[in-house]
Amino acid sequence: MSFNGIPRVPQPINDFNRSYLPGSPERAELKKRLKEMAAERVDIPIVIGGREIRTGRTQPVVMPHNHRHVLGEWHAAGPEHVQQAIAAAAEARHEWASWAWHERAAVMLRAAELLNTTWRATMNAATMLGQSKNVFQAEIDAAAEMVDFWRFNPYFAQQLYEEQPLSTSAAWNALEYRPLEGFVYAVTPFNFTSIGGNLPTAPALMGNTVIWKPASSAMLSGYYILRLLEAAGMPPGVINFVPGNAVEISNILLDSPDLGGIHFTGSTAVFQSMWTKVGQHVAHYKSYPRLVGETGGKDFIVAHPSADVQELAVAIVRGGFEYQGQKCSAASRIYIPQSLWPGVKDRVVAMMRDIKVGDVADFRTFMGAVIDRKSFEKISGYLADARKNATIIEGGTASDETGYFVTPTLVQAPEPGYRLMCEEIFGPVVTAYPYADDAWLETLSVIDRTSPYALTGAVFARERRAVREAMQALRHAAGNFYINDKPTGAVVGQQPFGGARASGTNDKAGSKINLLRWVSARTTKETFSPPRDYKYPYMTEE
Repeated sequence: MSFNGIPRVPQPINDFNRSYLPGSPERAELKKRLKEMAAERVDIPIVIGGREIRTGRTQPVVMPHNHRHVLGEWHAAGPEHVQQAIAAAAEARHEWASWAWHERAAVMLRAAELLNTTWRATMNAATMLGQSKNVFQAEIDAAAEMVDFWRFNPYFAQQLYEEQPLSTSAAWNALEYRPLEGFVYAVTPFNFTSIGGNLPTAPALMGNTVIWKPASSAMLSGYYILRLLEAAGMPPGVINFVPGNAVEISNILLDSPDLGGIHFTGSTAVFQSMWTKVGQHVAHYKSYPRLVGETGGKDFIVAHPSADVQELAVAIVRGGFEYQGQKCSAASRIYIPQSLWPGVKDRVVAMMRDIKVGDVADFRTFMGAVIDRKSFEKISGYLADARKNATIIEGGTASDETGYFVTPTLVQAPEPGYRLMCEEIFGPVVTAYPYADDAWLETLSVIDRTSPYALTGAVFARERRAVREAMQALRHAAGNFYINDKPTGAVVGQQPFGGARASGTNDKAGSKINLLRWVSARTTKETFSPPRDYKYPYMTEE
């Protein structure tokens, strides 16, 4: 029997961040779970249509801050498994797409509450151990933000479904929001567990079925997300978990005529290559695939001479070095008036020297390790360049003896076009350029032209005219713009996240805009009293 009523999802509120203070119950629970999970060795299968598949072609899951410590192994999919996932998604779609929207929403809401309660310590511990996040960074990501996605998205879906066209007494008009024809390919990164939770489930909420390729360097948390969704009642085949070689998996899925869409977070180069391939195959698809991507960033902070020095310094340290600078939104290039630079530099350096880098299981740690050897070597190359061609103010060292550790590093650029001011590094390296105080407007123009990206940015100023000038000059330089705040920390429901230019399609995760991309609307018109004569009144003989 169908539900005879108009359902309303609970009014969402942003999840409360636990403090993990000494002596708190959440601290004791998480410490216990960290110890337990560090002692485990998890065998992570491919999961297709609810069926676990183990190929024997395994890769290790290690702690970035202790890369000799193996947490488990994951099994890599082959071409045959990708084809099986396509078939499983097509089979599951028949039932899942027929569910009323509020029944799909109920799965997400239950997942949110499970994560908020009994699964919270597990998801935080998986993120800390597998991705080297400290306790605070894990809490705001793997717990709070993912809870928010799973509570706010059903609310946004309800708003979308409620949007209907005008009708008259003679006809009833309606919009039906259908899922896409075909599967959605979700590709998720290592740096945010919550993105791993959102990219597959946002399309699924709207009735789509999904093939999910998690990042190889976030496999532990990805696997627990899948298990949590299963515990919440997600039917088999709605989200198919297919780890493996990214190029091989993508080539097969993008060749399929059943590709309905791509939900992607990762590098600009990879997303552009996928877009190119889709364009080359566009006549092959049953419908035009929806391409939604959030990619790179070279995020900035610009300070006006009226800026508060202490507030600016804290924003640089938190914005640039939290989670080892591996946030898409991390502050990477800083423009500071020469009059403020000495005071800002001294304060930033003092804080950097106080930062503890090490094992995230020690709750005194501010920075863990960068994610893997490839990242470590890339960042080390930038540090070598800075030693030759710029001035390293503080930091600049790296060691991979135990873990992939890079010290927080502050570089002074010789000119605003220096490569560390232009290229995405994705590590704890902040480069500052002190500009002449009377070059404020010119500097804003330089910021807008310097980078192909346009993800996040911030202005610090006490003079309102300066804020207005920055907002206007940098209108297209950042999809998320902050005034007197660091350029990181977007909150679901408060600051929908995404950038334009080379930073992505700006479809704003954590908003109704994103959900709209996963449906195909159909207009229906029901006429209550259809005409019975083809002639119109004007045709009457005079």
